[in-house]
Amino acid sequence: MLDITKIIDKLKDILSSEQKDGKVFDKDIANALAISQANFATMKTRNKIPYSNILDFCALKKISINWLLYGQDPSSLIDSTDRYWIRYYPGIAMSAGGGSDINDENFEKLNIPDYFINFLGGKNEVKYIEAINVTGESMEPTLNDNDIIFVNTKNKFYSKDGIYAIYTQENGLLVKRVQKRLDGNFDIISDNEIFVNQVINKDDLTIYGKVISSFGNVF
Repeated sequence: MLDITKIIDKLKDILSSEQKDGKVFDKDIANALAISQANFATMKTRNKIPYSNILDFCALKKISINWLLYGQDPSSLIDSTDRYWIRYYPGIAMSAGGGSDINDENFEKLNIPDYFINFLGGKNEVKYIEAINVTGESMEPTLNDNDIIFVNTKNKFYSKDGIYAIYTQENGLLVKRVQKRLDGNFDIISDNEIFVNQVINKDDLTIYGKVISSFGNVF
């Protein structure tokens, strides 16, 4: 399990090298990640890593995400990252509510090393994988607000019970647990019990892809 304290220490080292006095505090890290100090303190206490904010920081500073999270020497990743990358959509958020455009073309290339490919289904599946932000609390504790999910968009149809990225005209983009009913319609289930589950007509549901993993979880 990744330790947010160790990641913060690396971030402090990066920022301290850019300052004359070299002094960097948690509030400076929060500002650099565009997170409020209160939320940052909560994340630190709960060991909740703000992946999408860290990705943005690494892109801005031209730092290897693999080095920051896993301590890997960037030079050891040149061969694999040149060959394998997936689309990351920072402008799309899947939640209990929507509004995002399912056809958003503004993506960034997220390089991935060999060791992570198996988590995404293998080399033949990588080209179908998209990385998308999660917002909201409806899928806690399985998925948390600000997590990044990896969606296999190869088969845009229901195969078996699991977590899917879906689209409905009423709610927009959602990430939910989907179960097929005997009548052919679908139960749309939130893992967080305080949220009300829904029944959606099969004709009103569009499957965007199946969620196969996230940072920290494999389904």
